[in-house]
Amino acid sequence: MRKLLNTLYVTTPEAYLSKDGLNVVVSVDKEELFRIPIMNVESIVTFGYMGASPGLMKLCMDNNVSLSFMSPQGRFICRVQGATRGNVLLRKKQYSLTEDENVALHLAKLFITGKVFNTRNILQRYIRDNGANEEVEYVIKQLEWRKKCILQAENMSMLRGEEGRAANTYFDVFNHLILHQKEDFQFNGRNRRPPKDEINAMLSFVYTLIANDMAAALESVGLDPYVGFMHTLRPGRTSLALDMMEELRAYMGDRLVLSMINRKQLTKRDFIRQSDESFVMTDECRKTLLTTWQKRKKEMIEHPYLKEKIPIGLLPYAQAMLLARFLRDDLDDYPVFLMR
Repeated sequence: MRKLLNTLYVTTPEAYLSKDGLNVVVSVDKEELFRIPIMNVESIVTFGYMGASPGLMKLCMDNNVSLSFMSPQGRFICRVQGATRGNVLLRKKQYSLTEDENVALHLAKLFITGKVFNTRNILQRYIRDNGANEEVEYVIKQLEWRKKCILQAENMSMLRGEEGRAANTYFDVFNHLILHQKEDFQFNGRNRRPPKDEINAMLSFVYTLIANDMAAALESVGLDPYVGFMHTLRPGRTSLALDMMEELRAYMGDRLVLSMINRKQLTKRDFIRQSDESFVMTDECRKTLLTTWQKRKKEMIEHPYLKEKIPIGLLPYAQAMLLARFLRDDLDDYPVFLMR
C-alpha cells in the first residue's frame, strides 16, 4: 500500500503558486507566504483565480502531483494533467467494458448499493447512540428495501430512479442526525447549485474534495477518471471518479459534516447568505473544514476487504486499486467499500 502524503490546500483567493528549485512557493502580491518541497506533497488544491506558473505546473507533472483549481466557493474548475501514465492495456480494457451494458450495470449497482448501505449504517449508528426513533427506524427499513430494488434493477434508468428515491429517503431524516445547534442548522433536503442552507454548502464542498481525491487515485493506478460506467460522458467531467465516490460519500463526507456541527467546530456565523438566498462559507470556515478534513484523512481504519490498516485518506486509492484488479480479471468481482 502506498504512503499517504500531504495535500496542500491554498485557501487565499489572491495567492499565486510558483516554483523555486524543487519547492512549491505560495505568494500574495509577490510576497512569499509559504513554501514546501514538492517531494512532501501528494496533491495541491487551490481556491482562487490567480493561478500558477507554467514552471510550477511542470514541477507537479514531473513529480506526479495532482494540481486542481477550485473557485473560492469550492466549485471545481479544472485539474492539470500531465502525460498519461499507467498500463495502456488496462485503459483499453476499461473503455471496452464501459460499452458492455451488463458490466456497466453490474458495477453501477455495486457503487449505489454501497452508497445506500453506508447511509443506512449512519442511521443505525444514530439509533445505537441515541435510542429509538420511529421516523429514523422507518427510513432504515426503507433503505434496506431500496437496496434490494437496486440489485434487481433491469437497466440504468431504473437504477438511477431507485438511487434518487433512496437518497431522498435518507436526507428526509438528516435533520435528526444534528444533535446540537439544531436551530442554527436546518436541513430541508439536498440542493446543490446554489446551496440553500449551510449544511448543503458544506456537503457540496466536501463531496468535491472526495471527487478530486478519487480522480487522482484513479490516475495513479492507471485508470481513466473521465470514462465511467454509470455517469454519462461529458467533456471535463470525471465520470468514473463520480461513480466510485458514491460508496464513500457517507463515510468520508456526511460523517465529517455532522461531526463538525455537533462538536460546534463551526457555527452559523461561519456562513454568508448571498442575495440569491444561497449560502457560502467564509474563508475561516473553509480553512477550519480543510484542517479537520486533513486530520480525518490521517485516522487509521482496517479496510474491510484488504484486512489491513490504512489511513482513511487512502480509501480512494484502495478502491481504485481494487477496481483495476477487477478489470484485469485478478478479482472475480469488485469489492465495494462497506463501512462498519
